[in-house]
Amino acid sequence: MKGEFKVPEDVYYTKEHEWVRLEGDKCRVGVTDYAQNSLHEIVYVDLPKIGAKVTHMQSLGTVESVKAVADVYSPISGTIIDVNNTLSDAPELVNKNPYGDGWITIIQPEDLKRELPGLMKAPDYKDFLKKITEKK
Repeated sequence: MKGEFKVPEDVYYTKEHEWVRLEGDKCRVGVTDYAQNSLHEIVYVDLPKIGAKVTHMQSLGTVESVKAVADVYSPISGTIIDVNNTLSDAPELVNKNPYGDGWITIIQPEDLKRELPGLMKAPDYKDFLKKITEKK
């Protein structure tokens, strides 16, 4: 699976291919371009419940495609304060615009100072993608 994947500079990344964008004191979360490309045609997104507490790298829902079901892991600990209900009727938005309309949830973080340094910035994630795609 070689190719160029979108890797915006304004988000942080996990090795499980989630992204988190800081928006004031909140964090918007979704799956990366690489993840949606690997899954192919996404047909269902299992959204987390508003008010739910999540911990770093805990599954907060799933993304289902015609090929597979993949967990979506929380890049940070905190409380779910919003979900992208549009995905219930239009899960393909994750494929079309994973860093925009295809976002999954917004989290009110508990301890960003502790957890953010453990996430990758864009250059590190690009290097990580290069390593894993060269193996395939």
